[in-house]
Amino acid sequence: MDGGVAARVPVFKSHLRAEVNEGEGAYLFSEHGVTALRGARIASLAALLDGNHDFGDLLRAQPGGMDADQVTNLIGQLVDAGLVSLRTPEDSEVDEQAQAYWDACGVAAADAARAAVATVALVGVNATTGLAQVEKALRETGVDVHSGPSATADLTVVICEDYLDPGLAAVDAAQRAMGKPWLLAKPAGTRVWLGPFFEADQPGCWHCLSNRLWGHRHAEACVQASLGRQGPASRPVPSLPPLAAAAGHLIALEVTKWLAGHRYPGQRSVWTFDTQDFEGSRHELRARPQCANCGDAALFTSRACKPVQLNPARKASSSGGGHRTLMPAQVLDRYRHLVSPVTGIIKEIKQDPNVPAFINAYRSGVNVSRNVTGLNAFRANLRSENGGKGLTPLDAEVGALCEAIERFSGTFQGDEFRIRASFRALGELAMHPNDCLLFDERQYATRESWNPRRSPFNHVGEPFDEDEVTDWTPLWSITEGRHRMLPTAMLYFGAPPNRSLSADSNGNAAGSSLEDAILQGTLELVERDAVAIWWYNRLRLPEVDLDAFAEPWLTELREHYARLGREVWVLDATADLGTPVMVAVSRRIDRPGERIMLGFGAHLDPRTALRRALTELNQLLPGGLDDSFQPEDPDAAAWLGGATVANQPYLRPDETVPARGPADFGYVPREDVREDVDALAALLAERGLELLVLDQTRPDIGLPVVKVVIPGIRHFWARFAPGRLFDVPVRLGRLSAPTPYHQLNPMPLFL
Repeated sequence: MDGGVAARVPVFKSHLRAEVNEGEGAYLFSEHGVTALRGARIASLAALLDGNHDFGDLLRAQPGGMDADQVTNLIGQLVDAGLVSLRTPEDSEVDEQAQAYWDACGVAAADAARAAVATVALVGVNATTGLAQVEKALRETGVDVHSGPSATADLTVVICEDYLDPGLAAVDAAQRAMGKPWLLAKPAGTRVWLGPFFEADQPGCWHCLSNRLWGHRHAEACVQASLGRQGPASRPVPSLPPLAAAAGHLIALEVTKWLAGHRYPGQRSVWTFDTQDFEGSRHELRARPQCANCGDAALFTSRACKPVQLNPARKASSSGGGHRTLMPAQVLDRYRHLVSPVTGIIKEIKQDPNVPAFINAYRSGVNVSRNVTGLNAFRANLRSENGGKGLTPLDAEVGALCEAIERFSGTFQGDEFRIRASFRALGELAMHPNDCLLFDERQYATRESWNPRRSPFNHVGEPFDEDEVTDWTPLWSITEGRHRMLPTAMLYFGAPPNRSLSADSNGNAAGSSLEDAILQGTLELVERDAVAIWWYNRLRLPEVDLDAFAEPWLTELREHYARLGREVWVLDATADLGTPVMVAVSRRIDRPGERIMLGFGAHLDPRTALRRALTELNQLLPGGLDDSFQPEDPDAAAWLGGATVANQPYLRPDETVPARGPADFGYVPREDVREDVDALAALLAERGLELLVLDQTRPDIGLPVVKVVIPGIRHFWARFAPGRLFDVPVRLGRLSAPTPYHQLNPMPLFL
């Protein structure tokens, strides 16, 4: 055996106190509890791990009758378990309490000693408070502190008063150029911020962090822009001497651990500490692969040029909100890190406090697809906030998570693929926006009088100028296997404006796989098309026989509604595309004013379509329960205040046809989501409709998000161009002739 190893002293780590139970084993006590080591052999060995016997002594003593190999193996197991260390004579010079701390961290005494002779550069970026206390605390650890940048420093500590200070960009660039790590901290303010450590050879830089931080300070950015300023707004910096001293020592402790070689996942996080209530939380920073400073800026741009490939996607879940390729719990676990008020894209996900207790509805923050603030329309909270609903709380929470990601991914960020050209210049590659907008020429002619009386959702834009140069983005045609082009302004929220065009969420969808997202986006378009055909033609539809579905939750739901003084029923709005589309309707019956509410749902499986319609109705129910709620949208206000089943008879089922149960829809389950997408694409093609997909999945997010476009299919907003709106009811035999333009429902759908 090597003499150096033999001279080492195996000893229980200093943060542990051992008590030997002779013949039985040993107990190790620490601030975290008790560890029990069982067996007569371990008891015999533990009695000798007192710091007075080196390795050679233990082999010669043969504790418990063990031979040399057995002793060596058992000590090795204790070392691997983090319970025993092998000390050298020099280690005895380390302070006992310090040794206990480093042992608890798993840091060798020699490494801890090297930390005390390291060099730290201390840099202040517009920091007027706390810098001196940090320097004092660092010097007390024994490290050599340099004021200002240093190319020879082992670590640079950067102190600021705002993590969005633009001066930090220069620090990040300089440290990367030198190949040196640095730690960012904010010791002043009621909330202390500490971390992360940035490493020059690792992705994840200050720009990745600032991208996330600005996402949570959108209002501030807007105000600064309106005032002609850039960067964060200046603000008072609260502090007290004990706060500054405590923050300084916390920063010094983190620096000391880093220099000693202690590594743990939290060092890639921002740790925030609220000094008012002593609540701390950790916010993980993940690199943005498309970051222009530490990644590939063309990563997202290049995706738009590639074909959309559909792969096998076996279904893992068929409950809740639909057929998915991951279970809801898996989705939540995989993307939970995106929920953080510091490093996430979602500040928080919480239960909707406004809905009755039996309803599962969650909110997930500001709807970034909305560029209008203060809008309180019919779907008040749903328009201004992202939301999720479902049969279970988990379904609703995951739905809220996915909707927030969907809206974030569909928002213009500057790295989208764009070609500047006119419609005429692009030729047959371009799709005419009118094929998707579907406004009638008469709507353009009357837009000046129409728009002031309607919500922004139902505004009619200027006629599209075919010669105007604008940005265009490619979509992949699932139907034709080629790229087609649409104006970028129609595809991304907040894209550079076009006088005629703007984006809406119609066809935007997130999914646990790309195939799942495409299916959900397509189903949404099918749903709104069928609803528009019903609504504007004021068709009488068959009732859905809820009893025939024989699901206990339906009985419970109707009982809850009855206790609220409301009745609920469902209409079958399925149109020529064959996909079940359902309309859930509820009205108040216990007092005047029916305050009629609606919910829509579509899915290949009629049970899932029914769930979606009723859970959406649940989500909107608060607007129908509160008589004081008056939406700003004039159409929504008129509807809630005056609509009844008497003056809107198309809300009632057609009693001349039998109610429909699950067997009437002819649903044939498939095991793979791709098969569902292929079937829908084939059905659309039979109707002369093209299925197009834009992959909006962001590399830094990972959850698949798409924008699905089907030219010619209807939105449920007021779009009255010739086509399916007029033709389908006649084709289905619901009308003998198309509804005249002037006899269409005068009430625009306002959801």
